[in-house]
Parts: sequence; structure tokens; C-alpha cells
Amino acid sequence: MELLRNLRVDSVSRLQPTPPWAVEASSPVADAVALMRQEKIGCLLVTRAGRLVGVFTERDLLSRVLAPGLSLESPMAACMTADPVTVHPKDPVRVAIKRMEKGGYRHLPVVDDSNRPVGILSARRVVHYLVEHFPGLVYNQPPDPGRLPDRAEGA
Repeated sequence: MELLRNLRVDSVSRLQPTPPWAVEASSPVADAVALMRQEKIGCLLVTRAGRLVGVFTERDLLSRVLAPGLSLESPMAACMTADPVTVHPKDPVRVAIKRMEKGGYRHLPVVDDSNRPVGILSARRVVHYLVEHFPGLVYNQPPDPGRLPDRAEGA
């Protein structure tokens, strides 16, 4: 099966991770929220001296800042997910998918050998990669395959 081989052979870089958006661990949460809104993203990487120390997602904002009533002036280090699971650009796609599935992550930081962020791999990128292998099945499906149209379509 071509997909099984490709999952072992293709690297994470083949999925074209998005460029990383990052904030310093000492920055206030308000700065992170402003950046997330400005760039329309749901995940930021948190760094210290350019090295990855955590991630901050919409879920973190809700569960670690808003729910407990923390101030938006709190430092990122107090509400980020520390020591996140990462992938390397040369890791096989299969490794990234397994890590996302095991942890229930929608985003994985992509880091170099020095733990410096080089990208963010999203579940969306993985889905697009998988769709490349099954275009006929994906693109030819009606929105609700079990429902028949009320009347004939076309001219």
C-alpha cells in the first residue's frame, strides 16, 4: 500500500508546517492573546532565549487563564503547557501522527536539533496529506453520503 510506505518514508517537512509564531515565557498572556487574534491562529510557541519551553493554545486560555480567573497580565510561563511533545523536520510523518493521536494534540511544534522552533504542524496539514492519497474517495463524496437528493440535479 502506497500510503503505508509514504507514512514511513515522507518526513514531517513534506507536510510544510506553518511558520512558528512565538512569545517569550516572560511575556504577559495579553500579548499572546493579541497576537493570536491578529494572526488568526490557535497555537503559539513559548520560548526562552529562542528555545522552545512550552505551547499556548486556545484551550490553555480557557482552562488555565479564564476559568481560574487569572489576570491577563500573568506571565506565559504560568499558564502554558510546559515541555510539549515535539517532532523534528526529518521525523517520518507516521511519528507525528502517532504523537498527535496519543496525546490528543491538534498542533505539534517542529524543532531543530537545538530545540529552536522551525514550524508548527497542525492536524489540518496531516489531513491534507492524507487526502492526497485518496482524492477520488474524498472529493467525490456528497456532504451526507446516506441522503439522496429530493429531486434530480442537473439540466
